Amino acid sequence: MREKKKAGSAALRVSESYLETVSRRFRRHRLAMVSLVVLAVLVGAALLAPVIAPYDPDAIVGTFGGAPCREFWLGTDQIGRDVLSRLLYAMRISLLVGVLATLISTAIGVVLGLVAGYFGGIADMVIMRFTDMVMSFPYILLVLVAASIFRPGLWNIILILGFVDWPGIARLVRGNVLSLRETNFVKGNLIAGMPVRHILFSEILPNTVAPILVYATSVLALSMLDEAALSFLGLGVQPPTSSLGNMLNGAQSLTVLTKQPWLWLPPGLLIVVLVMAINFVGDALRDALDPNSR
Repeated sequence: MREKKKAGSAALRVSESYLETVSRRFRRHRLAMVSLVVLAVLVGAALLAPVIAPYDPDAIVGTFGGAPCREFWLGTDQIGRDVLSRLLYAMRISLLVGVLATLISTAIGVVLGLVAGYFGGIADMVIMRFTDMVMSFPYILLVLVAASIFRPGLWNIILILGFVDWPGIARLVRGNVLSLRETNFVKGNLIAGMPVRHILFSEILPNTVAPILVYATSVLALSMLDEAALSFLGLGVQPPTSSLGNMLNGAQSLTVLTKQPWLWLPPGLLIVVLVMAINFVGDALRDALDPNSR
């Protein structure tokens, strides 16, 4: 009887599609499932900020530095703006920076990695030496220097982070392309006379998507942390636009740290929750997409 059950289970797994297998593996990670729900709630709150925010984030609606109360759930900041409303809009900005910077860095890294891995030779040498040069600089120092050279602002920060985070993805894609280039299905396309564009983007790239997705989650979390750090230092998103980083800027004052925790504790906790949730989802994706996992 047990053998029949095992055989039935094995047959079921064989009949599963790839996406069903990945979904089943992902659901086994309880922390990732909880993180996914948390992310969905937070992203939904950020997208619906104009609807659910009780006040205009830039309007002075209360006393200066007012403590949390029934009217203002998270209190008011130093000039009387509602902290909860600013927090919802700040989350939108931080998520926007993280997502767009990740998309830019991923696009650059994928293209350079595909070219270096497939063509090899001089193209590979030039791209990889340039990648090594960028990676040889301390990451945070490179970001700070770039942020200090260009005018601080939302779009400049997105571009800076996007153009700094690509080397890791480029090396990852190059390594995968080097192994896929020697497979029979790629050689078969070459013999059939298929154009290089088709081989790169229709044959090789789909087989490299899994590690790219996993790596992109770590880049997303890192970009959000970088935005928070730069905005905290005054080199990122500039007031009156609120971001999680510049909301923490008030915590530089000892008075705020000790007597007004509602000004820095909510944005600080939100950054931690977002980054941890993204990392948990990334870890589960890595295990779910690994063909050797059971």
